[in-house]
Amino acid sequence: MKNKTCLLLAVPLSLALIGVPSVHAAPDAESANSLYKKEKCNKCHSPNKSKDGPSFEKIAAKYKGKADGEEKVIKAMTTGPKVKLEDGSEEEHRVIKTKDAAQIKNLAQWILSH
Repeated sequence: MKNKTCLLLAVPLSLALIGVPSVHAAPDAESANSLYKKEKCNKCHSPNKSKDGPSFEKIAAKYKGKADGEEKVIKAMTTGPKVKLEDGSEEEHRVIKTKDAAQIKNLAQWILSH
């Protein structure tokens, strides 16, 4: 009887979880790349080459294995902190205009996926 009860509970739970997206789902690269260009992030950043700002590869390496990496990338994109440029000068980081939290999170995840 216990086995039947467990099975009756396990099947609906399993079916419910099938529709739940993975916590670590891959970012939507096409959407992120579009936002990256629209917000003119490409003026200072590149996926694999340093410009005025670090490449996404350097950013990803800096935060690899750190739980707060995504949070820090989002903060840099949304609060305009002072940043040091490759030439040693400092300026305020450009704030992206979109207020869509899902788009911002996706962009941060895409940057960190490099």
